[in-house]
Amino acid sequence: MAASKSLRRWGWVHKWSSIICTAFMLLLCVTGLPLIFHEEIDDVLHSQVKAADVPAGTPLANLDDVVAAVKAQKRDMVPHFLIWDRDDPNALMVSVGKTIDADPSKNTLARVDAHTAKYLDAPDVTGRFTYIMLKLHTDMFAGLPGKLFLGFMGILFCVAIISGIVVYAPSMRKLDFGTYRRERKRVVRWLDVHNLAGILLVMWTLVVGFTGVINTWADLVIKYWQFDQLAAMTAQYKDRPVVMNPASINEAVKVAIKAEPDMKPSFVAFPGTIFSSKSHYAVFMRGDTPLTSRLLKPALIDAQTGAMTDSRDMPWYVSTLLLSQPLHFGDYGGMPLKILWAILDVITIVLLVTGLYIWLRRRKSGVSIERSVASVSALEPQTP
Repeated sequence: MAASKSLRRWGWVHKWSSIICTAFMLLLCVTGLPLIFHEEIDDVLHSQVKAADVPAGTPLANLDDVVAAVKAQKRDMVPHFLIWDRDDPNALMVSVGKTIDADPSKNTLARVDAHTAKYLDAPDVTGRFTYIMLKLHTDMFAGLPGKLFLGFMGILFCVAIISGIVVYAPSMRKLDFGTYRRERKRVVRWLDVHNLAGILLVMWTLVVGFTGVINTWADLVIKYWQFDQLAAMTAQYKDRPVVMNPASINEAVKVAIKAEPDMKPSFVAFPGTIFSSKSHYAVFMRGDTPLTSRLLKPALIDAQTGAMTDSRDMPWYVSTLLLSQPLHFGDYGGMPLKILWAILDVITIVLLVTGLYIWLRRRKSGVSIERSVASVSALEPQTP
């Protein structure tokens, strides 16, 4: 009797956590599927100006010339970030905004040839299919509240997975693994599909669900880093005004590379932006292995003197966020991993749809999931 009551409680948890999050998990799975192949989709649907083909070993352009090329095209805007394109080593990107303290999420991203410093283009991505999918997937066009809401749905999804294992384990002991009872009613057949999909995907769904929850906290994590580590690194310079004519960004990057010779620059935040102080370039360096390339280390370069004033490893909470992002989308292992992630995503959609169907059928028949599972368990021989 105690076991039966416990299973009923777990069944109640599984039912309601699943019901509440299913619609939103379906949204995330459907929108996440094209995002796995967002680069390939953009290449097919949208054209862009290609950087010049140059022989191997061609020296890179001076970064000051790169920034100047963008300024010449975007005269009414100011640069916020200089970014090395991870997918195209022949191109650099400069993020520009209306003012230095403008919201960077509304910036324009200009592309520049990394070897010739020639301005390439500044495509408007907000109308792209992949951008719409990304916004639906990350915040449903609702900003931080949308992200936190989806994070809560992700937590419920993880609860549903764990409770599902507990609820269905007793009944599955009577069946061989992967049993599909084709001679039974449709709801039973769908239950077999649901159980098999759930147990096959248990680790993957927990990993993707948990990393998705972490990603929804990105804005809060970055803000905490700004008030924690970044504030400590720039405390003695907090009363300085914004440097209006900063020193050479090319020299600032050279200083950072000299200080971290085993790392590569990932992006540079200009003085006055959210990732730097009012008087520093923040050069964010990354490693060159599949793992360390996702981790960043900021080096603060005085924008007046060009000297490095501080450099620290990111705290654990930022590193956790940085590692969770590629793991969530499966974009760290090339095309084979993307295909695997897509297959697992489709199976997860099957899991969600079959679970919803089973609930609707049992609701119509008046038999609750937790009661039916507890009844099955009660029929099993009890161990003394």
